[in-house]
Amino acid sequence: MIDCLFKNILPRLFVCIVLIFNISCKDIGSKIEKTVSKNGMVFINGGKFEMGGDNDEARQDEYPKHIVSISSFWMDESEVTNAEFKKFVDETGYITTAERQINWDEIKKMLPPNTPKPHDSLLSPASLVFKETSNSNLNDYSRWWSLIRNANWRQPFGPESDLLGKDNYPVVHISWDDANEYCKWSGKRLPTEAEFEYASRAGMVNNIYSWGNQKVNKGKLKANIWEGQFPKKNNVNDKFYYAAPVKSFSPNNYGIYDIAGNVWEWCSDWYHANYYSMLPKGGSLNPKGPDTSYDPVEPFSKKKVIRGGSFLCNDSYCSGYRNAARMKTTPDSSSLHTGFRTVVSAD
Repeated sequence: MIDCLFKNILPRLFVCIVLIFNISCKDIGSKIEKTVSKNGMVFINGGKFEMGGDNDEARQDEYPKHIVSISSFWMDESEVTNAEFKKFVDETGYITTAERQINWDEIKKMLPPNTPKPHDSLLSPASLVFKETSNSNLNDYSRWWSLIRNANWRQPFGPESDLLGKDNYPVVHISWDDANEYCKWSGKRLPTEAEFEYASRAGMVNNIYSWGNQKVNKGKLKANIWEGQFPKKNNVNDKFYYAAPVKSFSPNNYGIYDIAGNVWEWCSDWYHANYYSMLPKGGSLNPKGPDTSYDPVEPFSKKKVIRGGSFLCNDSYCSGYRNAARMKTTPDSSSLHTGFRTVVSAD
């Protein structure tokens, strides 16, 4: 009887104990994984604000102005840097969109039917790099953007460039997909479009810019933008032709740096030109964007929202550093002036 107990029951009991121990360890591990560092982040108290266009520079997709309530959250005080993104890549082996061969089968889904396949050389790993031009046609983006082979976050201007001395610069050539993978690794997330605008307004009412209503080129330097005639001549009054190191300019009232200018930043939302008209007239709580994307200019392309403007923005061109300014691009797009920052919900 005792022999039977040792031979049959005890081994099973041992297996059960091992399984219970392993499950417990997994539970502990998952709890540890959910502990997110708030280092380098600013706590932003939730509240209610008016979201949308403030002045005559506002575009149609910034209307109607509407009431939004936001719950408290943490936000990176600056954009994610090259050093921070490198840590993610070193630990995970992640390969960014700009470092991969372009998948034509995926790209053609976003194009009009029967669009011919381009030459294979145009499907090589590449990203968009800015080039100054004498052309003054602001509707012809191809004049100042070049698709450069092997331009990516490690080599922002192509194979002859590197990140030497630029650990504290915002990481660029980052697609929405790349930013989202970083968020999964860090336990954080991309801000919603509403959270981004709320943080940019920093408690002020009807302010056009994150710092108030004074024009960006008046008084002290406020943000890294294009100064001069875009895209012909940058006067570089702010000392930076391209992206600047994070925290090169004063923060807003919430302690957030570079939320205007420097690099465009991804939001979690899909872009829809008429989204604000779709929201409840009595106000909305923590809106997360539309279920589908719609850009009347390129109706076949699904796009995500980017916010904040960049070093290429100028009052004569896009004035993307306005609080209400919305921009959009496909989630697999990357360029020299696109990066991101992360947030964490307070609850």
